[in-house]
Amino acid sequence: MKKKKLLAALIGAQCAQFMPLLAHAQSTQAAEAPAAGAAPTAVIVTGSRIARATLEGPSAVTILKGEDITRQGYKNVFDALNNQAQNSGFVQGADYGNTFTPSANTISLRGLGPNHTLILLNGRRLADFPTAYEGTVNFTNLANIPSSIVERIEILSGGASAIYGSDAIAGVINIILKTKAEGFDVNVKGGTSSRGGGGDRRVQFTGGQTFGKLTTVFSLELSERDRLSTLQRDFMAERDGTPTNILSRRNLDTGKYVSLGNACNDFADMFDNSVFSYTAKAGAYCASRKAANTHWTLQTENRSKNAFASATYDLGEAVLFADVLLGRNDTASNTRGPSWTADSIGNSYFLNQNTGAYEEWRRYISPQETGSVQRYDRTWEDRALAASLGVRGNIGQTGWKYEAGYSASAYKSENHVPRALANIDSFFLGPRLGTDADGVAIYAPDPARLTRRLTPAEFDSITGQADSDDESWTHTLSASVNGKLLDLPAGPLQLAAVLEAGRQGFTNAPDPRINEGYFNLVPGSFVTAGTRTRYAAGAELNIPLLSTLTGTLAGRYDRYEFAERRNGKFTYNAGLEFRPRKDLLLRANYATSFRAPDMNYIYKARGTGYYSSTTDYYRCAVAGEPLASCEYADASPGADYVQYGSRDLKPEQGKSYGAGIVWSPSSAFDVSLDYWNIKIDDLVVNLDADKLLRDEAACRLGGLDSASSLCVDTVSRITRYADNSPNRPGEIKEIRVNPINAAKESVSGFDVSAKYALRTSDYGTFTVRGNYTKTITRRSQQFEGDEVQDRLHALDSSDWPDKLSTSVNWDRGPISATLFATRYGKIPNSEQTGYITPTTLVNASAVYRFSDRLTLSLIVNNLFNKVKEDRSGGWPYYPIGNYSPLGRIGWVELNYHFGS
Repeated sequence: MKKKKLLAALIGAQCAQFMPLLAHAQSTQAAEAPAAGAAPTAVIVTGSRIARATLEGPSAVTILKGEDITRQGYKNVFDALNNQAQNSGFVQGADYGNTFTPSANTISLRGLGPNHTLILLNGRRLADFPTAYEGTVNFTNLANIPSSIVERIEILSGGASAIYGSDAIAGVINIILKTKAEGFDVNVKGGTSSRGGGGDRRVQFTGGQTFGKLTTVFSLELSERDRLSTLQRDFMAERDGTPTNILSRRNLDTGKYVSLGNACNDFADMFDNSVFSYTAKAGAYCASRKAANTHWTLQTENRSKNAFASATYDLGEAVLFADVLLGRNDTASNTRGPSWTADSIGNSYFLNQNTGAYEEWRRYISPQETGSVQRYDRTWEDRALAASLGVRGNIGQTGWKYEAGYSASAYKSENHVPRALANIDSFFLGPRLGTDADGVAIYAPDPARLTRRLTPAEFDSITGQADSDDESWTHTLSASVNGKLLDLPAGPLQLAAVLEAGRQGFTNAPDPRINEGYFNLVPGSFVTAGTRTRYAAGAELNIPLLSTLTGTLAGRYDRYEFAERRNGKFTYNAGLEFRPRKDLLLRANYATSFRAPDMNYIYKARGTGYYSSTTDYYRCAVAGEPLASCEYADASPGADYVQYGSRDLKPEQGKSYGAGIVWSPSSAFDVSLDYWNIKIDDLVVNLDADKLLRDEAACRLGGLDSASSLCVDTVSRITRYADNSPNRPGEIKEIRVNPINAAKESVSGFDVSAKYALRTSDYGTFTVRGNYTKTITRRSQQFEGDEVQDRLHALDSSDWPDKLSTSVNWDRGPISATLFATRYGKIPNSEQTGYITPTTLVNASAVYRFSDRLTLSLIVNNLFNKVKEDRSGGWPYYPIGNYSPLGRIGWVELNYHFGS
């Protein structure tokens, strides 16, 4: 009940703040199939505000229908978008392990990052997920949209800022929901993997009804996803190389480990009976090859509740509309177990008064001591709201149409992370006796305390929970008109115009007890918050130049106010459509675009944290160890970082152009080929830690000129412990990152799309579809004057260079069957010394219609049970983020229709 009140309070507070404003008007209406022989119904297609009779225009738009989500074996809206050929960029998802946003899902069109793709719901913007992706960029979460209410999804590639404003550099994804439904549908779906674990269950209740002039639509969705642990996949249940240190005592004066007696045998049953005495160069300690794996979630556990409702009321010449989308996601994952290092927020070692030596004590606490693996879960409680209210209609008998409305969106995320309390050192070492002349803590500990098992009650006494509260919101009001401006010899000159005003904000509030010394953490967590206001005015023309040639021209001015700054940006685009024959279209487009700097980049206070894993390339090279067996490679947890925002960032400047051909000789066959090219200047990026560490190694070892601007800047950002430090000599102490306006980035390629339908009288209809995307070039330059880098062939890039999606569908009477395959191009291996071969994954589905009311679907994802392994970089032995370790998943789906 308390949580429900909090959600209601959030919704009320956010909506009340901007309720006096007018509203947003980018609602895109679903196309209705025309009657036989009738003229095609004019529809608004993503990338234009002017209704047109065809879906094809000067820019390529990919259409994914709602029924395709199930037919092609997709689990949800995100899964459908993630598998599209244009989505070639690597992103961290629910299987990535320790990320900043494991409760959210996003995509990366053209590999330009999740913040360069504009996500719209019915043509309206959604609030950013309140926590930045990778701690750096803002993005839209795709996890809260019920698939049962989706009419279609439109994917526009290339810049569209002249239509939609900021963010639309790589493209626009517009998720269009149904506006009509008669009767009610109950949909039940469940499945699991053939290798075990990772099960999914979902129930949907969807429907609608018309009451005179009032039309309503609604959808309710409840879903559950089980977690998947590394221990449930044999090929990654144990780690090769140096095992995890779970219990050790080291004399730093001698550099040798102190004997622990029979402790390793006493702990042998821990971590699935995997603890043993491991002998290293410096002596023996207790170790396990399963300890870290035990606390690593491959797929997050999730409980989701989503609801959507919309209503329209016909006033004759006008229609009132309103809709609301509510989402609740509860997510849990586990990416590391509880561990302790003496005086970890100080020197990570202490002076043992009993021995007179500086010592390092370490302890990894097992599930047998905590009570369960789940006792150390990280959890998220996410709540989302998107609502709109407005009116649309005709302006008298002029033929002009208008729309005006208000839209609001809010997101709230509460994160709960288990943390060691400030008393953990005294629990293991006894009372602190002061410090020596060098500031090193002094203790007189009992060695037996280190090697004694904990009880769950003792663990609870030294462990608490840090709670963060993050939220974001956006409000938009808009008014638009469109209609015929005048008649030209080749046809009517059409105009659309729009005015917008909006405001958005976010707050990241860490647990205040961190700075109060309640946890065993270094103080320095600060609230990050900010707001910005935007105003925009734009216009678009559809110009019939000849009977076979049509031009489009759009321009828009956006003004942003934030951080006591004002930035204005004018963008434009132009397109041509040439139809020498009815079945042939030649098209070309050019667009400028921009992206206002991410609010996280602007307002970020001093932020601290750690990377999920870090590879110290310099120490591996000095030690002469390959990455696959180097103890400094893929170390988890990784290095600490310090991150700052910058209020001096400039907006990114984008340019895109393309040309293509579409041939549609009949309704049964069409094919298209499009070239695209996207360039970004003043690209805002947070310096990449892995690249910094690679460059640091090259600069220190002579691979790069140590006097170059790149090396001077890189080396200054990585702070290390001194080589003669008593503890952790030469290790990374801290990596300093911040956002910069990089010089440039560009990407180009081509898309091929084709469809063929074979209709037979005896064997039904066979439909073959295919989409292929090939990236031709990808280049970047971090600083002006630096060498332009070929990112397409770089071994530290995990983006797909090409992607092919194909499907074959067969419909005959009550049966429909689909085979859907995706071929992924080669990517670098984990060690970044070569490539992983291309892989094809196949989904299959079959639907049987028992009657007009009852259908049964059988769906198999990854039909041939492929799991791509990659042992070059060590554990977890598969390409995280590029491929899934789940293997084959089978689903059963039942749908029953009530009413008319």
